[in-house]
Amino acid sequence: MNRSPAAVRRVGRFAVRTVLVLGGVVSLVPFLWMAIAATHSSADLFHSPPPFLPGGRLLDNLARLQDTIGFGRVMANSIGIAVVQTALSSLVSAMCGYGLAKFRFRGRGLVLAAVLATMMIPFQVLLVPLFQMMASVGWIDSYQAVILPFLANSFGILLMRQGFVDFPDELIESARMDGCGELRTFYRVVLPCVRPQLGALVIFTFMSAWNSFIWPLLMLNTEDKYTVPVALNTLTGLSRVDYSGLMLGSLLATLPLMLLFLLFQRQFVAGLLGGAVKG
Repeated sequence: MNRSPAAVRRVGRFAVRTVLVLGGVVSLVPFLWMAIAATHSSADLFHSPPPFLPGGRLLDNLARLQDTIGFGRVMANSIGIAVVQTALSSLVSAMCGYGLAKFRFRGRGLVLAAVLATMMIPFQVLLVPLFQMMASVGWIDSYQAVILPFLANSFGILLMRQGFVDFPDELIESARMDGCGELRTFYRVVLPCVRPQLGALVIFTFMSAWNSFIWPLLMLNTEDKYTVPVALNTLTGLSRVDYSGLMLGSLLATLPLMLLFLLFQRQFVAGLLGGAVKG
């Protein structure tokens, strides 16, 4: 029996939606388990069978987490570092991308090649030279040592450059003829038109700064300056691990990322697709 093309398309759409729903459910299982584990004690998590419903230890775990690592303080540290690094890095990436896309100068191809080459250097190779640089200027155990070395982001520069490449040169020339300087043209005319790429860059940069562990661990020696990943790492000892505290801290640490993605999800998707369709 031959099926009509419309029926085949409906079956195909149903199959795709079913796979997407199943994939979404599977991806939510670790998050749901983390939320449930945050409401139990560490001992309850090793019962057989493990708990599948929320418990009543949420407030106790939160109080213990605050007493142990000062969770409110480390959350404020992480938010401050991530916000400052995101704002400055996005600005630097946008300006560098604009320069590489719209300015003609000798050696532009070499600069672009150098930016691409830096993406192939593993971060582990840079740890020792960066640490020596921060030590030589006396920035160990300071926030600027965590933020400043990563303001120039090669991925962000290339992402913003791709957004600026498609911007019409005629509009830039018109703004210059109307008396706009280069900075005013950039901020008032060009930058608002690449908001999708900028939104995607903001999400990527914030996530990278928020989840960073190795570099803040090396730079920050004072507990009052710890970020969330570094502070949560102190809950894992040689003889005892506070699993319920880790689950609660990890759960709370994901909330800023979820909020950021909800605010910028349209720009994020549009930024990833930017340049994929021409014409």
